[in-house]
Amino acid sequence: MTRLPSPSITKRLLSGGFRLFFPGSALIAALSIAIWVPWFLGFMHVPTLLPPLAWHQHELLFGFVPAVIAGFLLTAVPNWTGRPGLKGLPLLALFLLWMAGRLAISLSEWTGLPAATLAALAFLPVLAIVVMKELLAASNRRNYKIVAVLALLSAAQILFHYEIDRYGRVEMADRLALSAILILIALVAGRIIPAFTGNWLKANNPGRLPENFSRFDLVVMILSGLALALWVTVAGGVETLRSAAGALMILAALAHLIRQARWCPERTLREPLVTILHVGYLFIPVGFLLTGLSMVLDHSGLASAGIHAWTTGGIGVVTLAVMTRATRGHTGQALTSPRSTTWLVYAPIVLSAVLRIFVALSPQHTMLLLPIAALAWIVAFLSYIAFYMPLIARKG
Repeated sequence: MTRLPSPSITKRLLSGGFRLFFPGSALIAALSIAIWVPWFLGFMHVPTLLPPLAWHQHELLFGFVPAVIAGFLLTAVPNWTGRPGLKGLPLLALFLLWMAGRLAISLSEWTGLPAATLAALAFLPVLAIVVMKELLAASNRRNYKIVAVLALLSAAQILFHYEIDRYGRVEMADRLALSAILILIALVAGRIIPAFTGNWLKANNPGRLPENFSRFDLVVMILSGLALALWVTVAGGVETLRSAAGALMILAALAHLIRQARWCPERTLREPLVTILHVGYLFIPVGFLLTGLSMVLDHSGLASAGIHAWTTGGIGVVTLAVMTRATRGHTGQALTSPRSTTWLVYAPIVLSAVLRIFVALSPQHTMLLLPIAALAWIVAFLSYIAFYMPLIARKG
């Protein structure tokens, strides 16, 4: 007979957003790739009404990523506002709402696509309302822009389902969603990477310190937003506009590289817990560069490589970097990376990103390298669960 978790463990799991959403997002990240790659290669079927590529895009952009965002925001907002965080039954209800969307979309052959769409669309607006309520109560205007990005991501999901219903494929929504996520990563990274790097350097490697958020960072954000907006709207349009958008992408890539250089990444190599944040962020300018070149040269391989630099690299590496650090910090662990984390979480996710970019540039190696990239991704996220779930379930 299966034993239920003890009340104390249940209470701990419901005591903070990261305790449910980080392992939940890691599980979905691993399962979605474990399912999609054999499905894409023709070895299995999923009972969803979405085409394979659309399902893959949906579950990563609107399933995995929003759960990571929820875990981060539900943990960070109490620190920003000084108010109690969401916990207990309201937290459980929000988590179950997210899970309902995952099940409904993946089983939409049985539930029907209209019902599955409604279930999937519910989570992001509710999360935005929960976060906005707390920010308003604390008059925390500085972080209103985070809610604006959530609203943009929610709008992208609505557009995604409209395009599937109207055209049977995704035309623009995937680019809009990815753009919203990249803007959010760039915003959050601009705060946490210099702060975490500076804290570690002061204690372990005195000398030059990272530059804090300044007007230069604001210029980078504006430039990135303009480049992404053009990418969303003219990616397949008139050649002159596409080339201009590509040039702006390349300029944004250079700006992000300069921005990251101001954060002293080369001075953090002795601590993987800090270094991995910089490694993850590096995939952002790489994605801008590859995408820009693809638009200037009209090269589909470069376009795919750019998207996977952003997704497998920027999103995959940065989320695991943030999840491991936040989990360690909020469970009272030393802010250093154990070898298990370095070699079984960080190394596989970086390998997955590099291989996925290579496959996009050399599609003749797809059958050999795509499964390896997928396996590395799965190992990284399952390793997070294996090593960090015991900490999450522990009092902290």
